[in-house]
Amino acid sequence: MNKDNVRLAIAPIGWTNDDMPELGKENTFQQIVSEMALAGFSGSEVGNKYPRDPAVLKPMLEIRGLQIVNAWFSTFFASGDKAKTIDEFINHRDFLHAMGAKVIGCSEQSRSIQGTDKAVLDDKPFFSDEEWRLTAEGYNQLAALAGEKGMQVCLHHHMGTGIQTTEEIDRFMAMTNDDVYLLYDTGHAYYSEGSQQKMLAILTRYLPRINHVHLKDVRNPVIEQVRLEHLSFLEGVKRGTFTVPGDGDIDFKPVFAALDNANYQGWMVVEAEQDPALANPFEYAVKARRYLRETAGI
Repeated sequence: MNKDNVRLAIAPIGWTNDDMPELGKENTFQQIVSEMALAGFSGSEVGNKYPRDPAVLKPMLEIRGLQIVNAWFSTFFASGDKAKTIDEFINHRDFLHAMGAKVIGCSEQSRSIQGTDKAVLDDKPFFSDEEWRLTAEGYNQLAALAGEKGMQVCLHHHMGTGIQTTEEIDRFMAMTNDDVYLLYDTGHAYYSEGSQQKMLAILTRYLPRINHVHLKDVRNPVIEQVRLEHLSFLEGVKRGTFTVPGDGDIDFKPVFAALDNANYQGWMVVEAEQDPALANPFEYAVKARRYLRETAGI
């Protein structure tokens, strides 16, 4: 890949899990960002242990050669919480803008089961036509608000939510304006659709509207356990559904080729939540960085 177009970041979720704070509770903020830098990454997303005051956070990252590239934001348009979502988004946008980030990754969390004990492959929500209308309308408004600061909004398709499958991503992208982008996540696409081919089809279809990429590998045997035992999303995570690129069952070479051919410019973020007690975060960060150097040439 063209090194001038792409920069590499890593998410803190491998060290400490926002949905399950007991995972990695022993890992401090200073340790997390130091190990990210030591592993060879130049960007980070934001975790629950990060200071939220830019005046405090920025110097701690700059001394390590890191910058904030995105931070998760939950939207609740389908459930009718538009005013609260917009209000909180403006604060979130202003924080990210102060940190120098260009994109804002959002996930529509109305009736999401990702943080519950419901079976993730059996009980995901499906939106009504009215819920779709509210969601699309809301995201168009977020895109306009982001544009005020020279930033872009992207939708993170996610397991256990109303925008997870190929069909749902298609509907969302068709209903929103061109300034609403897609955060493409290899792991969630593969997990949801069950094959390399379908995962790549989402990527190639929306290349012009992909402005942020999460590189996440999956372990097929664990996904099969989740299916057969009707496990929750979080139980799957604890058992090892996800891992870093090159350690699971996804072939990333065609992903890198497609992005490179489309002249993708932006961040690629290693994001692979595991139990830090079972998968040492620093060890896996180094493993991911080595794989990206060897496979993508960056």
